[in-house]
Amino acid sequence: MPEAPTIDGANTVWLLVSTALVLLMTPGLALFYGGLNRAKGVLNMMMMSFSAIGLISVLWWFYGFSVAFGADVNGFWGDPGAYLGTKTFLAETDLWGATTENPSGIGVPLYVFMAFQMVFAVITVALISGAISDRAKFGGWLLFAFGWATLVYFPVAHWVWGGGIIGGDIHALDFAGGTAVHINAGAAALAVALVLGKRLGWPREGMKPHNIPLVALGAGLLWFGWFGFNAGSELTVDSVAGLAFINTQLATAAAVLGWLAVEWIKDKRPTMVGASSGAVAGLVAITPACGFVAPWAAVLLGLVAGVVCALAIALKYKLGYDDSLDVVGVHFVGGWIGSLWLGLFATNSVNAAISDVVGASDGLFYGGGLTQLGRQAVAGLIVTVWSFAVAWVLAFVIEKTIGFRVKPEAEVEGIDIAEHAESGYDLSPAGGSGGGSAFALAGIGTPGGTAGAKPASAEPAEPVDEKVAG
Repeated sequence: MPEAPTIDGANTVWLLVSTALVLLMTPGLALFYGGLNRAKGVLNMMMMSFSAIGLISVLWWFYGFSVAFGADVNGFWGDPGAYLGTKTFLAETDLWGATTENPSGIGVPLYVFMAFQMVFAVITVALISGAISDRAKFGGWLLFAFGWATLVYFPVAHWVWGGGIIGGDIHALDFAGGTAVHINAGAAALAVALVLGKRLGWPREGMKPHNIPLVALGAGLLWFGWFGFNAGSELTVDSVAGLAFINTQLATAAAVLGWLAVEWIKDKRPTMVGASSGAVAGLVAITPACGFVAPWAAVLLGLVAGVVCALAIALKYKLGYDDSLDVVGVHFVGGWIGSLWLGLFATNSVNAAISDVVGASDGLFYGGGLTQLGRQAVAGLIVTVWSFAVAWVLAFVIEKTIGFRVKPEAEVEGIDIAEHAESGYDLSPAGGSGGGSAFALAGIGTPGGTAGAKPASAEPAEPVDEKVAG
């Protein structure tokens, strides 16, 4: 006879701590993106992250969690009414994963698991915003975030983790979100950047990071919070959580070295922006693989991700799309690298759940052949096509109705002033005279300023390096 439902204190505390760590990542992302942005758009950039915390949290509670983790309906979404926000789940039997045979599940209250997955949804939406800095109406962003979360993230989370087509039928692996988070957000970022078009003056004029210490602080907070993102995704306190933790650190450290090596070879100078971006690239790449590969494979993955992502950010200049803060080059490319890495290096020797729970196979270099590599590729392709297509349609409809891109004058004078009636920095003299100088020093509204001073159609001979602040 099964025992009475029992809360596991260790698992519950670890998941609560992990939830707080992952929530911290979105303010960290706001600082990272804000520092990379120009001064006259830093608040708008940060607002897109903070607004995602508000909007997506409520949507997740009301119906998102049901769509993602409700009982599978057809492989594409879960039962929308299973965990509807109008219901409460406080009974002693409301434990995540509870069954008749195992009434305790993993010993974690349902609301704790709901909150953990909620903060994943929040940051996935916020990631997209980095591709469209300095030119998106805040109202348009909120409408896009609402539509994309509903039509893309919630169903894709079900496909990958809720028993849907990717995890349940294709048997692709994704420990903490390489497909569901990073490929997903990266594909959407590319679509929205294409619909909104290039910033005025890009790539002819320098659009450099305005505050590199903010970039480093944001990257550090992301690195710190990512341990909850990855190790927390094991959901229990065990050796696999420890494996995910150490792999996260090793891959990220190796990616910093890989990115800096590329800068040293190409530009002869390693940069703080490069080190910060390399850390994020490593964190992205290890996310799907952290609980499924051995530590040596995590180090190699970090090196590869650091090098490839450092080279991939140049694609926007070659292909002509303005991904402002390199969401495609880091998150989309890094997510693909990490996901495909599982087809090469996943092994049951470090996590038996690969076969026992997911029904997947060892990677190529562990005797599994090409089967798992094919599964990973198909999963990534499905998410890429769906996310890109829906994001493009949403952005196009918003642009043609209420408008998604701000007017050129607002973009030139500063989107912070136009959209939020505030600026990030008050640099006016102590005496208060020369009120315009605060905006001039912050790069806002300067006559013949950096953005829009020349026709946007002028084609540069060489794109301006955006890595050096100025």
